[in-house]
Amino acid sequence: MDTGKPPYGNEDIREVWGRITSRLERRDPGALARLGGGGDPTAIRAAEERMGLTLPPELRQWLLVNDIGAGGQHAPGPCLVATGCAGVVPGGGLLLGLTDIERVHRHMTGVEESLSPGDPDDPFWRREWVPIVAERDGFHGMFLDTRTGRVGSWSEGSGPQEGRFTSLFAYFKHVADQLEGITPDGAGPTGRGSAYDRDTDAIRRWARANGHVVNDRGRVPADIRKAYESPR
Repeated sequence: MDTGKPPYGNEDIREVWGRITSRLERRDPGALARLGGGGDPTAIRAAEERMGLTLPPELRQWLLVNDIGAGGQHAPGPCLVATGCAGVVPGGGLLLGLTDIERVHRHMTGVEESLSPGDPDDPFWRREWVPIVAERDGFHGMFLDTRTGRVGSWSEGSGPQEGRFTSLFAYFKHVADQLEGITPDGAGPTGRGSAYDRDTDAIRRWARANGHVVNDRGRVPADIRKAYESPR
């Protein structure tokens, strides 16, 4: 029977988020520090009212654990994302806190409303989509569909891709697996031909955050990789 309620899972987002923060504590303590502290239920409810939607339970639970930039003063700047956290999501993109979620949501909803005539069956953006990851100017990112609980992506150069992950828990599990070098079939790291390559993006982010110069492509210098892998 269709109850009309979104099919959110029963997973505890804190479980998989703990895997992510544990990895960051070992490999990128700077990114861990930038995540900040827990969120404020009152602020979350106020943001929901302004956006005209109800956040899924998973997202509310996560924001109460880590709300990036919560409580800070964020002056308007040239970039859409004001306080997003780099170094968490493999492949780039900034993880968003409540302030940036609302900013990006307002921007993307405004872009959709400005399109004319627009296709209601194939929109550029839906008000029910809540951004969770974005590039600093908002040209691409990941969103959580508040109707279904699924995670999709958008990009300025192409249409949105809905349902890439079944839930926020599933998406964060993917992030944790990538940070830990686990293959899609669940196998663990197996040496230079697998985890060695998959961890390269994380090494580049760590290197730049610690003052090293690395190229976007090609092999990471051995001394930088050794420094990254050394216990800290």
